[in-house]
Amino acid sequence: MTAPDAPTPAELPATYDAAATEPAIYARWQQAGVYTADAARTTRLGGDRDPFVVLMPPPNVTAVLHVGHGLNNTVQDVVTRWRRMAGDEALWLPGTDHAGIATQNVVEKLIAREEGRTRADLGRDAFVARTASFVEETGGAILEQLKAIGASCDWTRTRYTLSPELSRAVREAFVRLYERQLIYKGHRVIHWCPRCMTSLSDEEAEFSETAGKLYHVSYPLTDDPTRTITVATTRPETMLGDVAVAVHPEDERYRDIVGKTVTLPVVNRPIPVVADAYTDPAFGTGVVKITPAHDANDFEVGKRHGLPMPVVIDATGAMRDGADSDGRVPADLVGVDRFAAREAVVERLRAEGRLVKVEAHQHNVRHCYRCDTVVEPRLSDQWFVKMAPLAAPALEAVRTGATRILPERWEGVYVHWLENIRDWNISRQLWWGHRIPVFYCDACGWQGALREDPRDCPQCALDDSLRQDEDVLDTWFSSWLWPVSTMGWPDEESADLKAFFPSDVLVTAPEILFFWVARMIMAGYAFRDETAFHTVYLHGTVRDTQHRKMSKSLGNGIDPLEVVRLYGADALRWTAIAGLGMGADVILDHNDLEKSFAPGRNFCTKLWNIGRFLLANVGSDAVAPLASLDAARLTRADRWILARLDQAVADCDAALGPARPSAAGGVSAHGEARWREHEHTAGLRLNEYAEAARRFVWNELADWYLESTKARLSGGDAADREVARAVLVHALDHALRLLHPVVPFITEALWQRLPGRADGEFLTVAPWPRARGASAAGNGAADGAAEFELVRAAVSAIRQVRADYAVAPGKQVEAVLVSDDAATRAVFETEAALAGRLTRSTLTVAMAKPGGAAATQVIAGGAEVVVPLAGIVDLAKEREKLTKELADLEKQLAALRGRLSNEGFVSRAPAHVVEAERQKEAEWGRRRDQLASTLAAMGGA
Repeated sequence: MTAPDAPTPAELPATYDAAATEPAIYARWQQAGVYTADAARTTRLGGDRDPFVVLMPPPNVTAVLHVGHGLNNTVQDVVTRWRRMAGDEALWLPGTDHAGIATQNVVEKLIAREEGRTRADLGRDAFVARTASFVEETGGAILEQLKAIGASCDWTRTRYTLSPELSRAVREAFVRLYERQLIYKGHRVIHWCPRCMTSLSDEEAEFSETAGKLYHVSYPLTDDPTRTITVATTRPETMLGDVAVAVHPEDERYRDIVGKTVTLPVVNRPIPVVADAYTDPAFGTGVVKITPAHDANDFEVGKRHGLPMPVVIDATGAMRDGADSDGRVPADLVGVDRFAAREAVVERLRAEGRLVKVEAHQHNVRHCYRCDTVVEPRLSDQWFVKMAPLAAPALEAVRTGATRILPERWEGVYVHWLENIRDWNISRQLWWGHRIPVFYCDACGWQGALREDPRDCPQCALDDSLRQDEDVLDTWFSSWLWPVSTMGWPDEESADLKAFFPSDVLVTAPEILFFWVARMIMAGYAFRDETAFHTVYLHGTVRDTQHRKMSKSLGNGIDPLEVVRLYGADALRWTAIAGLGMGADVILDHNDLEKSFAPGRNFCTKLWNIGRFLLANVGSDAVAPLASLDAARLTRADRWILARLDQAVADCDAALGPARPSAAGGVSAHGEARWREHEHTAGLRLNEYAEAARRFVWNELADWYLESTKARLSGGDAADREVARAVLVHALDHALRLLHPVVPFITEALWQRLPGRADGEFLTVAPWPRARGASAAGNGAADGAAEFELVRAAVSAIRQVRADYAVAPGKQVEAVLVSDDAATRAVFETEAALAGRLTRSTLTVAMAKPGGAAATQVIAGGAEVVVPLAGIVDLAKEREKLTKELADLEKQLAALRGRLSNEGFVSRAPAHVVEAERQKEAEWGRRRDQLASTLAAMGGA
């Protein structure tokens, strides 16, 4: 029975209306609950379906859908839809991130703009409440927008990193690591953002190529001011915090001054000369200034030599002269911004005669990943995670193949980072986020990390002296738990945790490989003793035609919802996937949306027209299942299209990845292991998958098979008509299944209109196609398909002749199919009418070529297609034109060959010029042979 809201084929509109169709279909999917996963159905909990899990990288609660989200989530959706149709219990889990720095910045700006107040004016509790209210209003908006592009998420499992459930997981993870002594508080140089007023991790302080200056400054020896050493620095303002200069222990130039002091310019303070292997004698002068509080490497030198560590730049980026700096900053520079202070220090160095020279200098400067402020290295007390023990199993996971990274070139980057990993600074001086669960008792000095907020001190039982750490955790500390926290951890009995962890494919961008991906793998091993997912797919970036990453700040972004409004979600999705080579960037023109999304729009238009025409031809009456047909009644064309469908299924499977067999089919553990082994060597070439499916429906089903069946569908033998209808519906049904993961809406709309569709049936959960194979198609299937290839070759040859000689489309031509093989002639004889109809020609079959001027095309098996030219072209006129063209070409070719035979030209001309001439010779030679052959066919010389 046809679904009640699905019109019959005759009622299909001439034009596909995406704006009306897509929301209606999505609403039906949601109402039917087709994307809600059931843990009990998985093999891990005794069911008959393998789990397949994709975790959505949680967008910030302040985010709106942009084209990067569109690409990322389309890739996830394609993979999830494929595995769901392949029989897995597929779960695509959505959610959002509370986004500590980003959200706090947004709310602070909002309060400042609307109320003229700061977060300090509100106080911590009021500010957190205000931020929570803001998130309640705006958070998750992007998830609603994702529905417009067809995201097949299990919305019943939507998660939020600051929810009570996930907050419990965050706290448990912190306490466990604290108890294992993998979390500690350290006094170290960290990256500090003076704008966000918080510390940052190494990954959050991003390098940016900057045009700066290199200042060469002379430091006089204290006991002999006539002797100086020169130090080069890009940051003269930090000189005020210098506590030493360092030279290499084996540098003969400075061995006699090690242990002496030099006078620090501007403040005229003596500082020691120390010997340390950190310095490079071959770089510059071989002398390095040591500022331990404002450089991580200098900090290590300072620790080795027991040097003081004065902080001379405060949290706002201004010069300071606190108790620890001991009068190092001149009074008139206290409170001056660090960059203004730089200029002031340079002027004083120049006035003192200590500025040797200034050079232009390109160097990498760290910036805050959120506000782009230049980061300040600054000595501070912060919480850290010891990363080396956590990194070891994550490193081994990639080396052994337990986790694969695609494209594989990123594996080397991942390994290098983990081999050189530094401890993770996880504390942030913010108010929005998970507060660090460490408590201090001012009465007895107790300190500890607790799973629950205490009422009083666990040691002395006093409550009025207990306080919690002021800092919050780095946003990524909650995000790295995403694979386990979203599944119910730390509840080890959680059905979701048992059924859906570990997950399968993580789809994300390369820029968060270290922020998030590597840390999630570490968390999987730290808290579940296995990898978080088996495959990491790192897709390319959406860029404009100048190859710039699309961004709001550059004004080159594209709003996916605008694309959906103009062309439909399927057009957006097809354009994204069809252009997405493994790891390749997607290039779009933000100034010309019509041009950018023409591939998707045109494909959807073509698919609708194919479906509409086909459905109109097969009608709405029920068709016989293909398996019930007598194989002997299948024509060569039927066998050919079924063989091409088998090949399309195989090509799609190979591009996507091996289709894991369902456990319901009795798959053994060994079979599962083999699938896993194969899975790690193939798949996720999404553009190749899309092209294989497109090629079948467009080039083979529509262009060849549908054309070949028109006569059978419109009359003739009734039984043969039913065979043609059955094969045609089967082919379209399976073509729509193959295409569905990329263009889910239009395929669902067409599939619902196939004859025999029942109420409540959805393509989105229909089985993924499987190749039928020769045995299912019946005896002679392969031979029949191969014989139809002969017919196709003959048709193509005749069409080529018509094109070569500009034969008018309506003009009938004569053609002779020539072969000395009886079987080949038999094929041509039975298919001559079809070939003639497809080429507007009258065909005869012969053993020998006819006489007279003719165009000849050789096809498979040595057979020839001969088209007499008499009556098609004016032979005399055509011979005259070709004779002149051939003569002119031979003159040019002779001159070119003469040039190439000239040793003087070949030896003196640039190699690329000579190579270009040789290529030209080859091209002209081929053209000459082609002209001669055509002229001979016309009876010319």
